[in-house]
Amino acid sequence: DQAHVSDAQVMVEFENGNFHFTFPNPKNVSEFSMTLFKGREKKEICSFHLSEERVISKSNVTYCQTQNSSSSTTFILKNLERKHIDVYTYCLEIFLPPPYIECCLKETYLYVQDKEDCFSLGCVSWIIIGVIIFAISCVCCVVACCLRSKNQKCESNSLEYNSEYMPMAAVNAAKKPRI
Repeated sequence: DQAHVSDAQVMVEFENGNFHFTFPNPKNVSEFSMTLFKGREKKEICSFHLSEERVISKSNVTYCQTQNSSSSTTFILKNLERKHIDVYTYCLEIFLPPPYIECCLKETYLYVQDKEDCFSLGCVSWIIIGVIIFAISCVCCVVACCLRSKNQKCESNSLEYNSEYMPMAAVNAAKKPRI
């Protein structure tokens, strides 16, 4: 059996806020290593090594985890931010059976959009508009109450002091003496 490097595409999926890079395992291979590099300088961030004796997963960063099944290896990138935007390269090394094969199979550019916060969504402007409308409403209510109160005082004052009949008390008609 000859070692076979599959030309299958790397599957890149976004699931639950995480990026999953799933790569098919090489067929008819007893020992291989798969590595995920970041950037043009190819800084190793995650690797997976499978041999007959053991399975070794290694991560040089906190945001990368590795999962392996019999048919594929998945690199999971979690909690990404804008600083993680870069080119990611997947390399495969086949150790057994000979001959040794090393190949970088795929490069993927990963763009991470910042989490939308209230400030970027324009919530601040809506909050300011709401506060202004509330303040204007409060001022209008206070002015209306003051005007109403003043009108009531003026009406009661005008009835008391400007009326000719106000100071007079109601008087019963005088009784005529009977003779």
